[in-house]
Amino acid sequence: MNWEKLKPQHYFKEPVEHIYSSTIFDIKEYDKLYENQNNFSHQVWKDFDEKYKTGFQFCDDLRDINKDKEIICLWFFKERNDRSAGEDIELCGKRLTYFQNTFLMTECKDIKILEKNDEYIRRPLVQLDLKKDIYHKILGKFK
Repeated sequence: MNWEKLKPQHYFKEPVEHIYSSTIFDIKEYDKLYENQNNFSHQVWKDFDEKYKTGFQFCDDLRDINKDKEIICLWFFKERNDRSAGEDIELCGKRLTYFQNTFLMTECKDIKILEKNDEYIRRPLVQLDLKKDIYHKILGKFK
């Protein structure tokens, strides 16, 4: 993964250690994957899988994330017609905004998904299978 693009300003200690960044993927690469979010047999997803060798699952909505993962690693695929600027995620009481092409990584399982008034708008994302040792190696860069 493009973890080398992370900067100190993407690392947060409060309320729990987490990384929140929109600089990991170039927008052109993101757009290709976004456009094919309903076709994981498309070559762009095969290339992504081959290049980064990390498992992943696509979720139609934030409510569908798997909190049983070692590390919660979410890559937001916000719908282009979703013009809301709400804070859809709460991590240990800290509200985070659901932006397109943004990553959230944390060991913390205290994540609440806040409900939206516009139920017709889905909040898609990719949940990566990030291993604990890789996450700690990433955090080590900022400690």
